[in-house]
Amino acid sequence: MQNFTTDAINLKSYNLSESDKIIVMYSKDKGIIRGVAKGVKKSTSKLGGRMDMLIANKLMLHKGKNLDTICQAEAINTFKNTRNDMNKLFYSIYCSEIVHSFGIENDPNSEEIYDLLYMTLQSISKAQNKVELLISVLKFQLKLTHIAGYSMELENCVVCGCEPKEDEIYYSAAQGGIVCRDCAGPLCGTIRLHNKLRGFLTALLQLDYDTKSRYDELANEKVCDFCFKLLKSHVEQHSPKKIKSSQMLDMADFKTETKIMTGVAKEPELSPE
Repeated sequence: MQNFTTDAINLKSYNLSESDKIIVMYSKDKGIIRGVAKGVKKSTSKLGGRMDMLIANKLMLHKGKNLDTICQAEAINTFKNTRNDMNKLFYSIYCSEIVHSFGIENDPNSEEIYDLLYMTLQSISKAQNKVELLISVLKFQLKLTHIAGYSMELENCVVCGCEPKEDEIYYSAAQGGIVCRDCAGPLCGTIRLHNKLRGFLTALLQLDYDTKSRYDELANEKVCDFCFKLLKSHVEQHSPKKIKSSQMLDMADFKTETKIMTGVAKEPELSPE
């Protein structure tokens, strides 16, 4: 058996014994990995707080038959600003759970997904307000589902393939994207989508975390929260596992209460240019 090194972000942990834990991580070159942190629950543990959730580490592991053993861990980023802010913590947990759901062992997209999660957690940690926080999460939702092969269709009607008129755009979570007015009629759970919101989402998918679009300046908390709920429904539609932290976000005291999955709802508009 041999040792190997990797960069990984802690996603969750399980108790293995009185002093040991199993840490589930997403690594840059292997995707989902699980390692035993021996003695981590003891006050004298060399691994200590580096095995806490939402910490990026440079690891050395010993390859085992069933489970690897974590030998060394050097913290790369603890995203410390997140830990004292409930909103930042909730959304960070949500993003990490999505990676845990969509991620696999020996993931061919491991580097891209690791970098995306790392940049998202860093962006959330640095966010100065709720809008900046939500924009970071929106980019993550769009980009992660795109990498996983479930990109939201924002250009043409997913049912008939036409390009809807600007004032006749609807969104269907079940169909995975926008639909025209004619196709929206027979479908349940569609919502009206303003063309500016379609442009906002398209820009977020295409731009990195350091680049702002003209839509970012027009976005407000109500718009971002609406888009988050819309994308949350898209993620849940395609997730291999139930995203439990979605319920935690639903129960939190957020201002917008737009219902996406039932009936036809009217969406908020971006601030006027």
